[in-house]
Amino acid sequence: MAEELTVKKGGKEEMYEALLPQIEGLLAGETDTIANMANVAAALKQTFDFFWTGFYVVKDGALVLAPFQGPVACTRIGYGKGVCGTAWKEARTVIVPDVNEFPGHIACNAASKSEIVVPLIRADKKVVAVLDIDSNYYNSFDETDAKYLERLCLLIN
Repeated sequence: MAEELTVKKGGKEEMYEALLPQIEGLLAGETDTIANMANVAAALKQTFDFFWTGFYVVKDGALVLAPFQGPVACTRIGYGKGVCGTAWKEARTVIVPDVNEFPGHIACNAASKSEIVVPLIRADKKVVAVLDIDSNYYNSFDETDAKYLERLCLLIN
């Protein structure tokens, strides 16, 4: 597939349904995880215009910043710390409607109001990275986002 994305406007579910096959095509045949993360972050940013979209990879006992789209970000996040560290520790998607209500939230940027973090889990059940998406609006993420972002993360592994 050419490195081109067709963005469909409409409802959230319609947008994800249009995006997923395009990402599948974009990642097909590419084995470099970092390259794939970079394209996924860009595709999500381009499609949904989220405030911040990117990945943290598990490295040396911490989550380390990986490909992203948006303003500068925290470089390292500890196990169980903040939303990303919690998703890593619990190996589950975490949806936060208001980051100010999340105990221990790490404010990498004060403009972030809501967040979703999806772990990338290998076949051996080990979390190897997380997809972190921030919005500058409250209540931006729901189970629809979780469902499609979890499917998308399976394409990266």
